[in-house]
Amino acid sequence: MDAVTYPSANVVGFLQNEMVPVRVAFNHKPLAVDFNVKWTPTLVTLDLDGKEHHRTVGFLSPEEIIPSLLLGMGKAYFDRSQFDLAIAKLDKIISEFPSSNAAPEAVYYRGVANYKNTKQAAPLKEAYEKLTARYAKSEWAERAAPYRLL
Repeated sequence: MDAVTYPSANVVGFLQNEMVPVRVAFNHKPLAVDFNVKWTPTLVTLDLDGKEHHRTVGFLSPEEIIPSLLLGMGKAYFDRSQFDLAIAKLDKIISEFPSSNAAPEAVYYRGVANYKNTKQAAPLKEAYEKLTARYAKSEWAERAAPYRLL
């Protein structure tokens, strides 16, 4: 990723504006052990307390790394019950990176975050409908299948 992804102007800007990147060698102890890094590259999205919320293993192109990192941020907000902030990150993936590998998961989590935020079932069914319409072969469409009954 050093040759292709990290030098990308979009990636540099995103990392500078949105993240606090920390690079750790795969054999650096104790961090590599603490975060169970077995292969490089491994990207781990942590919250301010150092709790892991998202992980990717393997190469990500410049077009895939930003939505993946946004997904990690959205999941961190989701896990902390900051649903409005989670939805904002997930919406950015859905609107700006709809063809990314992160998009189906973002649609799923957006539906769940909206449900948790409003206590209304409609966002779950909407997530299912969007997943089956656009990402029918994704695992997230399958996970959302029970919401079709709502």
